[in-house]
Amino acid sequence: MEAMGLGRCSCAFWLAVAFDIMGLGILLIGVFANLFFYDFLIYAGAIIIFLSLIWWVFWYTGNIEVPPQELEDDVGLLKKDTGVVGLVRRLSSRLTNGFRSSFGRNKRNKGQRGNPQTQRPAQAGPTQQAVVLPMAQPGNVHTVSAAVATEVPPDHAAIQTSAI
Repeated sequence: MEAMGLGRCSCAFWLAVAFDIMGLGILLIGVFANLFFYDFLIYAGAIIIFLSLIWWVFWYTGNIEVPPQELEDDVGLLKKDTGVVGLVRRLSSRLTNGFRSSFGRNKRNKGQRGNPQTQRPAQAGPTQQAVVLPMAQPGNVHTVSAAVATEVPPDHAAIQTSAI
């Protein structure tokens, strides 16, 4: 397809053309046909033509050609680092790599070294805490709601432990 002058992205070109033709056809039907839903066709045709812009952008950007001389610095094809420019570039890359490695190391090892107060203690499992539940005398309580409604003197409190 490149022989026809469409470039490398001929599929995007043909999709853009198809969207334009279909959108224009629907729009013209909405304008000239005597239908009760003509406004829907006009809007739908305009939206389809607008969506064809996506395919036109894909086709255009897919066919942009950049000479290798302009890409050298961007993709690392630059071979010679001599003189002051090379010295500055090497110094800059060393400083950048040093900063990256020190910041990356601090993020990974945070809390594992350095100040002992920042280290987390090992988990020993669930801790046991005392829970005090007031209990009424067994002979006087017939229902749960009656047990809750009655006031229990402090000497009849039971201590129960549970894992929290």
